[in-house]
Amino acid sequence: MMNTQHNRNNRDMRSREPKEFDEKVIQVNRVSKKTKGGNQMGFSILVVVGDKKGRVGVGLGKAKDVLSAIQKAVKKAKRRLLTVPMQGTTIPFAVNVKLGAAHIVLKPAPAGSGIIAGGPVRAVVDAAGIRDISSKIMGTSNQASNVYATLEALKKLRALVDCKGIKLKSIMETEKEEKEKMREQSAKQVEKGVEKKEEQTAVKKEIAKKDPTKTKKVGKKTE
Repeated sequence: MMNTQHNRNNRDMRSREPKEFDEKVIQVNRVSKKTKGGNQMGFSILVVVGDKKGRVGVGLGKAKDVLSAIQKAVKKAKRRLLTVPMQGTTIPFAVNVKLGAAHIVLKPAPAGSGIIAGGPVRAVVDAAGIRDISSKIMGTSNQASNVYATLEALKKLRALVDCKGIKLKSIMETEKEEKEKMREQSAKQVEKGVEKKEEQTAVKKEIAKKDPTKTKKVGKKTE
């Protein structure tokens, strides 16, 4: 009894711990294999894995049941993680990739525009941690083909950045800059409020010196 309770507590602690990678199932296909004993049914599952900090991977797992197929796909995706080049919250420049029947265009977008993309492209981009991007699917509507084409586009970006030696700003740096700007704006607003209060008190004092009987009435109007 004590061992079973201990195991349950360990499972609960594992479930409560935050996951390093987010897992998203893109496509589930039921497949069959012909053998001497007859047809063996199974599942083929495509999974996208990412830490939302610049790393993303895609894996395809096959098994007799869904859970084991997902586990295999996640393991394969984690082995093939790609570090995505990012300029702040978007990609550094546009890229156009054609892979088989899939044809995808990825373009950088200004901050705050969000992810403008279809389902398979959105899954890969969101898992990588890109917050602002616009894309277009110009080829097939097959989800698996578009996922692989999106990953190929990100690989092309990585190769171009490494080849040209382009220096990029990370999300952490852009977030620090945004926080500093927000602090400066809030400090300016506080200073303006203090200056207004000082002006109002100065006006009240001048009025009180001239006519102390009108201080209350004028004070209400000046506020």
